[in-house]
Amino acid sequence: MFNVDKIRQDFPILSRQVNGKPLVYFDNAATSQTPQQVIDTIVDYYSNYNANIHRGVHTLSQEATDAYEQARIKIQKHFNAKFSHEIIFTSGTTHGINLIANGFSSILQPEDEIIVSALEHHSNIVPWQMLCERTGAQLKVIPMNTDGELIMSEFESLLSDKTKLVFVNHISNALGTINPIEQIIAKAHAFGAAVLIDGAQSCPHIKPDVQALNVDFYVTSAHKMCGPTGQGMLYGKEEWLKKLPPYQGGGEMIAEVTFEKTTYADLPHKFEAGTPNICGGIAFGAAIDYMNAIGFDNISAYEHQLLTYATQQLSVIEGLKIYGTSPQKTSVISFNLEGIHPYDVGTILDKLGIAVRTGHHCAQPIMNFYNIPGTVRASFAFYNTKAEIDSLVEGVKKAKMMLS
Repeated sequence: MFNVDKIRQDFPILSRQVNGKPLVYFDNAATSQTPQQVIDTIVDYYSNYNANIHRGVHTLSQEATDAYEQARIKIQKHFNAKFSHEIIFTSGTTHGINLIANGFSSILQPEDEIIVSALEHHSNIVPWQMLCERTGAQLKVIPMNTDGELIMSEFESLLSDKTKLVFVNHISNALGTINPIEQIIAKAHAFGAAVLIDGAQSCPHIKPDVQALNVDFYVTSAHKMCGPTGQGMLYGKEEWLKKLPPYQGGGEMIAEVTFEKTTYADLPHKFEAGTPNICGGIAFGAAIDYMNAIGFDNISAYEHQLLTYATQQLSVIEGLKIYGTSPQKTSVISFNLEGIHPYDVGTILDKLGIAVRTGHHCAQPIMNFYNIPGTVRASFAFYNTKAEIDSLVEGVKKAKMMLS
């Protein structure tokens, strides 16, 4: 049974105070909090078997290697990748996107086109702009409507035989919109285009099946999923990963090195140059275990309750406008109070112990679409409560009274 009070006991930080008030943490879309089980895994690694991995004959190296590669297998199974070597450890979602963008630099031609959406995080815009600058390819954008949804008919009109790549986030970090990625993948594949899905905001809430999606690349970050920062995952279909060149050169990613020529290692090591974040990979596996023990169906259902309740309670505040009103969304509410800058609202809420994110959320094109400087973003996780939402509502009312 889902018991939020019991779950909250797993997170030490939730018992602290901020500015003399109990912490209410509603910045989960930026980073989730870390349960004791994952913290213990990190401490255990550095306390008992800290060593560099692969090729080491001594016991600590073998133990570290086994734990690291077992974490890769856990992640493979979680995302239902066909092979464990289709899972590339990265420093995060941004690293994974840049790895693929770099690889396609040797493939794209000046007449080619790539497509992104208007709902993207800067990490899924800037690397593709840089790619276009290097190759001469053209960047096209799927427009959005006022509800924060992609206009699919416009997407279909952008597709052509020139389309080589399509990049879309699974869920918008700024608005919480769940994009119809199944349709996007199928329509892009019909024109022979590859598809990368940014799963940074989806993986904390749902359990993607990369084979069922038939997606070519899928990226995410551990720190959104109760894991450590500086650790992430790129899934790529084997045939694509074999085709793309390495992103970095160095140790680990080689088969043989001479001054005349270097040959590259097999997957996944071809894309994992240098000493990796060994502890981060192991802790990522522990975080996957933790969330699966709770159950993603349970997480999704409970977070939907929080979203519904918070939307209802905030909507009755006069002058409050919510951005992102698609019926298909996850537990994120971006809002503004009429005539009040979001930064000022966030500052008042912090004085009350309530952590929210303010600004453009690395999604300036979305803010430009709405002609606003930014929003207050409250993002909920499975360890949050309705009582905390009540505190947010009262805090927003207080901010409105003080700043109007």
